[in-house]
Amino acid sequence: MSSAAFLIRDSRTGAGLTQAELAHRAGLSQSAIARLERGDSNPTIATLANVIAATGHRLALAAEPHRASFDEGQLRERLALTPAERLANFTASSRNLGAMTRRARRVDD
Repeated sequence: MSSAAFLIRDSRTGAGLTQAELAHRAGLSQSAIARLERGDSNPTIATLANVIAATGHRLALAAEPHRASFDEGQLRERLALTPAERLANFTASSRNLGAMTRRARRVDD
């Protein structure tokens, strides 16, 4: 289920509304609300805000800083290595990965 679909369904059920009641309040058809809740459509922000408002809620959008998906400390450690040391680490990691892959294949067989 898409985030928009979840928001709409959660807001509707939280307000104790049926799809038909929400549709009436939002000026849409019940089938349009059903499509929105299933994630079968890609509503504009305006449509999403309108439907959420019809449930008595307010749509709030916020931009949040992106968190790095890697360990910055590890990155600093690796950058402190010489190119030769980095290559040696890469070679060892590649060898270890190959060994793990071979062991996993043996277990699967």
